[in-house]
Amino acid sequence: MRYLILSDIHGNLDALLAVLRRVRRKRFDSIVLLGDLVGYGAAPNQVLDTVRELKGEVHVLRGNHDKVAAGLEEGLGFNAIALTSARWTQEHLSATNRRFLERLPVGPLHFDGFLACHGSPQNEDTYVFTEREAVDVFRGSDFPLCFFGHTHIACCFSYEGAHVEARLLQGKQGVLDLVPGVRYFINPGAIGQPRDRDPRAAFAIYDSDKRQVSWARTSYPIAKAQKRIVRAGLPVVLAERLALGR
Repeated sequence: MRYLILSDIHGNLDALLAVLRRVRRKRFDSIVLLGDLVGYGAAPNQVLDTVRELKGEVHVLRGNHDKVAAGLEEGLGFNAIALTSARWTQEHLSATNRRFLERLPVGPLHFDGFLACHGSPQNEDTYVFTEREAVDVFRGSDFPLCFFGHTHIACCFSYEGAHVEARLLQGKQGVLDLVPGVRYFINPGAIGQPRDRDPRAAFAIYDSDKRQVSWARTSYPIAKAQKRIVRAGLPVVLAERLALGR
């Protein structure tokens, strides 16, 4: 089975379309989206329309921005910029797309041999940046492989025995061979707003037969996405940070 793993689109239509163009000639058995389809970016309806129109087997779970934009939570833990964008998104969603977000399942989603979540399998809002934080995730679940989002940083935590090792998934593309007996917690990186100082949209492909995870970055018209944000009246910093990858 081959899975296309996508995360943190954040209302960035231009980045999403660039990724879909990049993979259009590849074969996938399933597409898995790890949440935060909206928030920050200025094209939430276009992104959600595109996701809802994806062909084949598609699995989508919700992220923290999705549930606030859908009105399921107030976003009291958000900073001022994130809350402004979430409320703007909520005001601009179509009724159809609001219902779509309201009905998204809470992770983790269980697949044959792996999990998918937004923050962690224990809590969709948990940020996992460090090896210490990853230890808690591994000890709290027994998955062999789990894909997560939320941090916007393409990385891999591997766990063998009592030892956790962290690795950034850097560069235009690469392949990670999964070693039997080692457990993995992998973030494909963000499509719409990377924060690892690489502004290119990130995604991953998991081949369960080969036991390989391939990661890749692709360029997109950042200036176009920035103009959308500025025209929408959203905080300018949301446009500026796209070019910086942070």
